[in-house]
Amino acid sequence: MSLRVPGWPLRDRTEGAAVHGLRPFSLISAEETDPTGAVARSGGRRGTACAADPAAPPCRRGAPRGDTTLPVTALTASAAPAAGETVLEFPDNFLLIDLCGEHDRHIAQLEDRLSVQVARRGNRLAIHGEPDSQTRAAEVLRALYQRLESGRGIEPADIDRELRMGRSLGDAGLQDGDQAELFGDRMGDRVEIKTRRKVVEPRTQTQRAYVRALYDHELAFGIGPAGTGKTYLAVAVGVSLFLGGHVDRIVLSRPAVEAGERLGFLPGDAKEKVDPYMQPLYDALHDFLPARQVQKMIEEKIIEIAPLAFMRGRTLSHAFVVLDEAQNATSMQMKMFLTRLGEGSRMVVTGDRTQIDLPRGVSSGLLEAERLLADIPRISFTRFTSADVVRHPLVAAIIEAYDADAAASSRREAGAAAAGG
Repeated sequence: MSLRVPGWPLRDRTEGAAVHGLRPFSLISAEETDPTGAVARSGGRRGTACAADPAAPPCRRGAPRGDTTLPVTALTASAAPAAGETVLEFPDNFLLIDLCGEHDRHIAQLEDRLSVQVARRGNRLAIHGEPDSQTRAAEVLRALYQRLESGRGIEPADIDRELRMGRSLGDAGLQDGDQAELFGDRMGDRVEIKTRRKVVEPRTQTQRAYVRALYDHELAFGIGPAGTGKTYLAVAVGVSLFLGGHVDRIVLSRPAVEAGERLGFLPGDAKEKVDPYMQPLYDALHDFLPARQVQKMIEEKIIEIAPLAFMRGRTLSHAFVVLDEAQNATSMQMKMFLTRLGEGSRMVVTGDRTQIDLPRGVSSGLLEAERLLADIPRISFTRFTSADVVRHPLVAAIIEAYDADAAASSRREAGAAAAGG
């Protein structure tokens, strides 16, 4: 299936540029039988479990595979797995080698994250561990094998994404009504954002919900800590919509709060003054488009990157507009920005409640907008947590530590205020 932007005609600027989703996966059977047969365990001998096995059925790299369903043949009695194992059988031994990874690194990552053991005999993988962990490992292996069948490779980030995608809908950061609207019967679908330089795939349930919201709503908010992909995914969707002919330009903005929006004391022209504050947006664009194309689009005003103060008095029509670091917009600036929305446009607001750099006594426009607009049906709010951080694993731990300290400080202040009263 493909995600479709409601009411927008398609005017392709490049083939397949819009977002696409893979069709739902046909489940592989996983059998549990009596403890009569033995399955060779990897036993930590990395590099041997997925070596080509003469006992495996013949296979040929590049052979036509047709449907992406993974066929499973009946297990023979002589090769029956032990009770409590989950066994998957794969038709292509070469793809199975790629599935395991060099020196079984992909299997090792799976074993470490899910506390399971994965063993191979021929073209079968046997999973040992707690029942729930076995089930989850089987789901991840199926999804990764399908990825290989579609002609794509596997990186550690892909395994991380599949592991994260197993979380419940309740972790997706949306209100109940939003979840039902966004997911419906499509929870098995995979979402891809195709740009000129790369294909971007959400790595958590919340990210997937967020991407759907960007397509389904004229105004979408993404709120949460750094490293959760709020801005990166928004820019990717904007580029994809432009390439697909749905919008005519991309407008990216941030409050230049570090300079107090007073940039006159800095050397250079207006662009040179604000560029240091806009650099994260440039970085995202260069991930999705060739550098020369980015430069040309900026020169032709197809891409515009400007501080929030420069948005005053404008109406942005047929554009994809992103306001990043919105927690540092004042209430008046936020109202000014939101009322720039014009015909045929999509607007995205991203921010982190815990990173407000406004002067003391100045309220955040993001917090006010969240309070005032949360009940408007055509506006989406996606809320990220530290569980959605996709940078270095330490980043999530650091965010959790700071959040816990902030919560403790708030409780102490509340207790002191109550005692003083």
